[in-house]
Amino acid sequence: MHRVEFDRIELQPDRLLVGMRAAMSMVQDATAGLWQRFMPRRNEVTNTIGEALYSVQNFEGLSGFENFTADTVFEKWAAVEVRDHEAVPAGMEAFLLRAGHYAVFDHQGPPSQFPKTLQFIFSEWMPQSKWQLDDREHFEVLLPGWRADDPEAREEVWIPVREQGPQDSQ
Repeated sequence: MHRVEFDRIELQPDRLLVGMRAAMSMVQDATAGLWQRFMPRRNEVTNTIGEALYSVQNFEGLSGFENFTADTVFEKWAAVEVRDHEAVPAGMEAFLLRAGHYAVFDHQGPPSQFPKTLQFIFSEWMPQSKWQLDDREHFEVLLPGWRADDPEAREEVWIPVREQGPQDSQ
């Protein structure tokens, strides 16, 4: 089963994360290995906020998506939110998820259906909205109990957006 729905626009404050990262592309997807390294150690992070897990795609330095292909290398994080960056376990790193507006979508279905969710967001929802893609991190919030092997798994998909101005519609 696959379902995706637009949920809301949210003004997100800065969030402090601690986790692990890996460089990958859509073709050379190392997501499973990243999570397999992080999950056994996630409880070593002592100053967490909540139980949610964060899967972050950092496209910084790519100067937009005009030249983005399935082979483009980006940085992916498996992380948890923390109160501060005072106690970062060895082998993990601190990350700042930058503030701004995000379009939040509800994705239901296995990870194999995620490309359909992205297709909906970027080909249907975004062109019809007053929002355009902003140059910040994209992320998913995996709520407690989320499992990759669950065909009914639900996650929040957060896409960075900004309102289109008059100069953007020319």
